[in-house]
Amino acid sequence: MAIKLRFKAKADGDVVKVKGLVKHPMISYDMAKAKGGEANFLTYMKAEHNGEIVFEASTSQFLSKNPVVKFAFKGAKSGDSVKISVEDLKGEKSSKEFKIK
Repeated sequence: MAIKLRFKAKADGDVVKVKGLVKHPMISYDMAKAKGGEANFLTYMKAEHNGEIVFEASTSQFLSKNPVVKFAFKGAKSGDSVKISVEDLKGEKSSKEFKIK
């Protein structure tokens, strides 16, 4: 299963507001036990601007399916790029780079 990322960022003065969706089933240990499958959920997320980490989160099984992520940071302008990276429990990684509008 591929992790799909849909994000956008907008500069508002000197603050960049980022929001997006991480498409992932987020199967907790309890759900996996009930269905007889394996747990798999996002364990790490980060956002980088010019090689500097501007957002970082170590996550657990308690996020909802297809979580929505919002954060803001300073030091970027319209036209710059932001790279979002995520990793799940099984080690699958996904990243996407996009421009700030």
